[in-house]
Parts: sequence; structure tokens; C-alpha cells
Amino acid sequence: MSHSQHPAPFGPPPHPFGPPPVAQPPKKKHAALRIAVGVVCAFIVFGLGAAVGSGGDGTKKAAAKPAPTVTVTVTAQAAKAAAEKPKSAAKPAEKAKSAAQPAKEPDAPAGPDTTVGEGSYLVGEDIAAGMYKTAGPDASGSPLCYWERAKDSSGEMDSIIANDTPQGPARVTVNKGETFKTNGCKEWVKVG
Repeated sequence: MSHSQHPAPFGPPPHPFGPPPVAQPPKKKHAALRIAVGVVCAFIVFGLGAAVGSGGDGTKKAAAKPAPTVTVTVTAQAAKAAAEKPKSAAKPAEKAKSAAQPAKEPDAPAGPDTTVGEGSYLVGEDIAAGMYKTAGPDASGSPLCYWERAKDSSGEMDSIIANDTPQGPARVTVNKGETFKTNGCKEWVKVG
């Protein structure tokens, strides 16, 4: 018995129980379309680069011109006349000029506040040191007005220097470095 050998089929061996292989459709080459798209993209990139490089508004900018040169010539006679001019004559003109324009006062540096609402404040930074007064409890809030002077802002009982819950007007003196807390009181105003 002779066996004839048949060449094996090209590709992977077929599965005996699987579906037959499906032929792939041939790929179409669109070389002309790819070139056209590439050219359009190149023009867009080039156009954006030109717009960004020129400032983006598309207008030409004028080159800055140098300022004109001014030459002042003073003759010896004019210099001598200016030197001999009485100084008292120049002073009234300067005074009249300063009277016409009121002098600007320098802005005062912003310092700590001198009025205090509800909250916690560091004396010397948030509010100025000194004596403050209040009219008493705020009618819209709690019937109690509470104030506290403390060594620090820790909230610990040991840090409290003094505190009170006045029923009417009150005064308190705070020192630099202390923390002043108030709650339920009308505005505190610095009086000294």
C-alpha cells in the first residue's frame, strides 16, 4: 500500500468541529486621500504657527519709533541772568503752585481694628491693645453677653486670665499678646 503525500494546506490547520475560515475582504488603498489629508493638516499647522508667531490678530504691528532728540542751548547771558535773579521772587510762585494743589497725605498704614464684633482676636495683630466698651447683650442673639481674656488661643481653662457675662454695659482692658473672645455682645469699641 502506498500512501501519497499531499502537501499540507497553507495557514493554521482547520479545527475539525469549528466553522470554516472566513475570507477577509481585500484592503483598499487610498493613497491619494491620505496624501490630500496630510497636505491639509500641514497647511493648518503652518497657518496656526504663523498666526501665533505674529501675535494671533493678523494685523501688522508698527515698529516703535525712537523719541525725538531735544537739544537745549543756554547762552552765557541767560545763565548769568538766572544766577542773579533774586531768590525771593521764585518763592511766591512756588507757594502759589503748592496752594493750588493740596498736598496728598501719605496713607496711614493699616493697623489693628479698634471695633470688635463676635469672635476671637489676637490683641496687637487683630485688634489694638487698650480699653473697650460694649452696650451689653445683643438683643437679637442670646440674652447673655460673654467676654474672655486669655493668655493664648488654646481654649484651655488654665489660659483664661479673666471673663464675665455682663447684663448691661461693660468695659474690659486687653493687652498685647492676649486673646480676646466675645460672644452675644453688641459691638465693642475702643475708648482708651
